[in-house]
Amino acid sequence: LEIPFVHFTLQPSEVMKPAFILMLMYLIHKNPPPKNGYGLKDFLRLSFYILLPFVLIAKEPDLGTAAILFLTGFAILFIIGVDKKIWLTLIIVFVASSPILYENMHDYQKKRIADFISEEPNYQVKQAIIAIGNGGIYGKDRDEATQTHFKFLPIATSDFIFAYTIERFGFVGAAALIALYALLILHLLSLNYDFKSDYLIRVFTSALASLIFIYTGVNISMVVGFAPVVGVPLPFFSYGGSSFITFMILFGILQNLLTFRMKDNYKTYKIRM
Repeated sequence: LEIPFVHFTLQPSEVMKPAFILMLMYLIHKNPPPKNGYGLKDFLRLSFYILLPFVLIAKEPDLGTAAILFLTGFAILFIIGVDKKIWLTLIIVFVASSPILYENMHDYQKKRIADFISEEPNYQVKQAIIAIGNGGIYGKDRDEATQTHFKFLPIATSDFIFAYTIERFGFVGAAALIALYALLILHLLSLNYDFKSDYLIRVFTSALASLIFIYTGVNISMVVGFAPVVGVPLPFFSYGGSSFITFMILFGILQNLLTFRMKDNYKTYKIRM
């Protein structure tokens, strides 16, 4: 949606991400899991709040964002704790119902899956793979990066920016970028151990780490041909306002949570000074 006068576009489903995480954070904080994890009753109750936005966003249709919220929601429950038997049952149900889910997809979504499993990759992925191979170990100068310089690589500043990065900065640049994402995700997950009894922070950090992991994993897998092509940006790196603003809002909320949890430490430090 284009906002009048400012020429800024907003994807409505982006607004749902902070609200979705805050909702799960509140629900889990009000009813923390027992020692052995959530049972079937609590799991079904929380699953309803995950599936509701999933269905609404998928109806837009925006299956990519809907699937990301779906995976993020259940990743939170996996980290927080759910009975293992429930996960095993869900996997069996998903595998058994996958043909029905496929038949209810839109034609363009089926085409993406068909392109993914075909022997020959589609044009976008083929050009991305050529760009990756052209980058080599240390990358190419701007004039020698033919795929991006001559605009063979589509959406080089957004969905396929990872291929552009490898062509310009090579394997070394790509490894450094992936390492930065890995460090950020591990740092967020490590907060689960620092705040074991604080489910507000645990849920939020788990959700944020899961979001970054899913976005990064899907985008990179898509570029190298290991996943269907979907409109998933690379966090903090791809061109586009909605996704970047959403992540900044999420990190702002996290900073607020951490600051107020540690305010007593700040006061003690000031007194000593």
